[in-house]
Amino acid sequence: MLAVAVGAGLACAAPEDRRISDAGPEAALRQIFAEIEANRLDAALDRTQVLLQAYPNFRLAHLIRGDLLLARSQPISTFGNASAPDERLQELRDEASARLRAYRERPGATDYVPRYLLQMGPEQEYAVVVDTQRARLYVYRNEDGKPRFVADYYASHGKAGSAKQFEGDNKTPVGVYHVTSFIDPAKLPDFYGRGAFPINYPNTWDRRLGRTGYGIWLHGTPSDTYARPPRASEGCVVLANQDFSSLSNFVRPGLTPVIISNDIEWLSLDDWQAERSALNDAIEAWRSDWESLDVERYLAHYSRDFRSDKLGYAEWVARKRRVANARDWVKVEIGKMSMFRQPGEESLVEVTFEQTYRSAGYTDTMRKRQYWTKEDGQWRVVYEGGV
Repeated sequence: MLAVAVGAGLACAAPEDRRISDAGPEAALRQIFAEIEANRLDAALDRTQVLLQAYPNFRLAHLIRGDLLLARSQPISTFGNASAPDERLQELRDEASARLRAYRERPGATDYVPRYLLQMGPEQEYAVVVDTQRARLYVYRNEDGKPRFVADYYASHGKAGSAKQFEGDNKTPVGVYHVTSFIDPAKLPDFYGRGAFPINYPNTWDRRLGRTGYGIWLHGTPSDTYARPPRASEGCVVLANQDFSSLSNFVRPGLTPVIISNDIEWLSLDDWQAERSALNDAIEAWRSDWESLDVERYLAHYSRDFRSDKLGYAEWVARKRRVANARDWVKVEIGKMSMFRQPGEESLVEVTFEQTYRSAGYTDTMRKRQYWTKEDGQWRVVYEGGV
């Protein structure tokens, strides 16, 4: 029976775990799955009819309606028994599977956090985390430095998958990014729905690794489409228009980080705090050793694979030694710091902060970005530059 297709997906869902995205068609679809799982097919059909009246362009709901009507005359065992082109059927089956998997594997709203959100800056009210494998986008709020879950949405990504390397490969990039602007829908074709949030792909680390491409956005769907299949874009992250409008309440261009992962790693709050504290301690040691004017201690915090925008490791070391020898004292203050772990790379973290450097007759304040990597159990800087 069709109930078999959804039963496993609902067994582990937590109905008491209320979320912003539990409103609207997502909630209705989940109720339909629950009715099917309980073999209450007439009730499921009634709910589906109501859903389609509200969202007539929700193609997955049309597929489910067709299956439920067919189930009145014959047993069916999977989504898509109703007639439709094979390719389109498979896309809708993929969407159903992705939504069911998201329900089944929903993390606890308070017990676990994405490993990547080590520390949000005080000015960063929200962070976005995308899981391409589950076709899901999560929103976290910054509560006194601790990420707290507020919403999740179904989201499509690149038709060729994730881990973008080259322009035109139709993949969604994996990494730590930041929203750069908002593009009003009035300035865009209908294809992009209710607007777009471009992100800064390729970022500094992407360019270092030779990755190419441009125009990676979070955006909506065409007016005649409720949602797209899990793999549908040329690399962008695509949400239903209703969900994009909801997401817009949380996104601030220039501030909101967007971490895109192929498969989110979740940490308990205790493990998250331990990882965060260890890197904070390393950064404080770097700052303190810079102030000490013990240049060798200071340079020990830099990897031999270090590169800035213009200098390699040897040139950087020579320059820092010259500057240190010319100073009698320095004072370094850092604040408004964020730390985001790079998905897919066990020991790489993007660190951004406001830095004030003072010495005799000289003061400079800047936004600095570093990439820290773990080598032989020690955190070291592998890139440093202005933002």
